[in-house]
Amino acid sequence: MKQTAKAVHLEYAVTAVLIVVLTGPLLFGQEKSVKPGVNQPFENPNVADFVKRFEREGRDAFDHQREIVAACQIQPGMSVADIGAGTGLFTRLFSEAVGPDDRVYAVDIAENFVKHIEHLAKEKRMTNVVGVLCRADSVELPENSIDIAFICDTYHHFEYPYKTMRSIHRALKPHGRVVLVDFHRIEGVSRDWIMGHVRAGQEVVTKEILECGFRQIDEMPELLEESYLVRFEKVVPETAF
Repeated sequence: MKQTAKAVHLEYAVTAVLIVVLTGPLLFGQEKSVKPGVNQPFENPNVADFVKRFEREGRDAFDHQREIVAACQIQPGMSVADIGAGTGLFTRLFSEAVGPDDRVYAVDIAENFVKHIEHLAKEKRMTNVVGVLCRADSVELPENSIDIAFICDTYHHFEYPYKTMRSIHRALKPHGRVVLVDFHRIEGVSRDWIMGHVRAGQEVVTKEILECGFRQIDEMPELLEESYLVRFEKVVPETAF
């Protein structure tokens, strides 16, 4: 039976998706950091100083924290990973949202931050919070363990974005979602600090995430002032058709 051009095109498209999903780690070995030294401030951070920086009015993510949590669409029974949890602002909000019987993983590369969050969780009796010390190229979460990966003002700190996103892909359950918040990097528009600190703009970031086995669901362009919020879904072979 002859295949139509449309059928052949669809077959190639599906094959391409499967190749990315199944062989991503081979295609994207990424042995070199895309921005060496970007995480040096977090080797031994002074937590009190970063609380003042992260949890203050005027910071986009702080000012819109409730709207951001609402955009995550957390439902009972879900487990959430706060990737790059920092001082734990969103970890605490997620702990409240998921309820006592579910899990919030506070994932960070800085041991000081993880210990700080664990201390706060114990103090506030947030029994559903689990601290996770990650690596520069892996979030160090079990396979199929989370429903939502939340990445706020952290993607631009990924030294190995392909490896890190593939580790998130593995950790997500089928149809699991990524909620990404990061700074707009637009020449002539964004602040000088952003232009110098943030590696890439939204188009590049989106391209990298799609190449790691995700599809974009939507974005919320009006939610934040100088940042964007985009939602992605894990693609697996069963859903690629």
